[in-house]
Formats: sequence, structure tokens, C-alpha cells
Amino acid sequence: MRFRFLEHTADIKFRAYGKTLNEVFENAGLAFFEVCCNTKKVKPLIKKELSIKSEDLKSLLYDFLEELLYLHEAEHYLFSKFKVIIKGLKLTATLWGEKINQSHELRSMIKAVTYNDMIVEKGMAQVVLDL
Repeated sequence: MRFRFLEHTADIKFRAYGKTLNEVFENAGLAFFEVCCNTKKVKPLIKKELSIKSEDLKSLLYDFLEELLYLHEAEHYLFSKFKVIIKGLKLTATLWGEKINQSHELRSMIKAVTYNDMIVEKGMAQVVLDL
């Protein structure tokens, strides 16, 4: 299982899983965009790269998801494939996707990434997104 959605009263909560921290972050990125759309319909036509340095693992996950939110909201991208490399508290990521178009099944709009109930541990990360 790459991720699963959990019960939450008003927002969206998910847990992303992986054998490595890199894989956990990749699956968190996929879960993030699964909230926005059906990622199976997002073709890997455009490649974006990003680099983030943070003070701890929670901040690194938060900053990574915030960057995804920016790319989605400001630049109108959807992503369906992720390659993340974490060394210490520095993350480099390659994202593949495309600009939003009529073929995409759009779902919820994410307002913000939150620290509320956030967990980052070996093999799993939990995130709550404000809708």
C-alpha cells in the first residue's frame, strides 16, 4: 500500500508508506495529488525539479508539500510520478506531470498543508490537508 486516507471531520488526512524515507515522501506527494485529481489520468509529460532544506523531518515534509501546493495553485500543474532523494535534512525531487486540462478529473481544492497531527517516522508519514 502506497497511501491510505483516514477519517477526519472537516479536512483530509492520509498516511503515506514506504520502505525508505524517500519512498514515504514520494507516496505523500502522490496522495497529495490524489486529493486534487485522479492521478491515473495525469501523464508524465513535464519534468520539474526542486530542492528543499529544512530544520527537521516534519518541516521537510511540510515544505515539500507546500511546494507541491504552490506548483498546483500558482502554476496549474498536476503530478503523478515522484522521485525523492533525502540526505540529512535536504530533499531533492523530480516530479513528472502536466498542466491542468479538460481530461483531468479534478476533485478537492487544497487550501493549506498543516502541522496538525503530522507524523514522520520510519516507514510512514501522516498529514492533514486543509480543504
